[in-house]
Amino acid sequence: MTRFFLALLVSLVALMAAPTGMARQDDERLKDLFTRLQATQNVQEARAIEALIWSIWFESGNETVNRLLERGNEAMNRGQMIDALAQFNSVIEIDPKLAEGWNRRATLLYLMGDLPSSLRDIDRTLELEPRHFGALSGLGLIRTNLDQVEAAIAAFERAMAINPHLVGGKENLRELRRRIGRDI
Repeated sequence: MTRFFLALLVSLVALMAAPTGMARQDDERLKDLFTRLQATQNVQEARAIEALIWSIWFESGNETVNRLLERGNEAMNRGQMIDALAQFNSVIEIDPKLAEGWNRRATLLYLMGDLPSSLRDIDRTLELEPRHFGALSGLGLIRTNLDQVEAAIAAFERAMAINPHLVGGKENLRELRRRIGRDI
């Protein structure tokens, strides 16, 4: 356990010390984090690694974009969907190559019930960051809602291949496979 916390501390220090202009989905630190995420058997370590990945995805390197992402998240959490949409639209307008801008808007559009638009934003997220397990999980949820079970299974399988510790991933796969008679 001590080794885990030491590794986590080193990772957090490295993350905080990195220049913000380097952070986003093309950040070099992500390769090692994804390797560690797949290799670990420790759930606590997996959660810590996930948190590091998310923090890198959220760091655009542009303070205005970072504030817009934060404001959009806050508005979405308060249920202020129109305000959140305006914030995320601005993120995408300013930095269309930031995967997390597209992912945040995809999440919001899903919550608003606009599944076709959410799917388009998920596609763009995955073009920019194919390892985005959050977007793949969202894709699985949408495909489940549309009763596209095979496509939902494929999305959750892709997400679990990237992040075997994905919260709800195994349960979603188990339920979907049961629905089509492919119990595991």
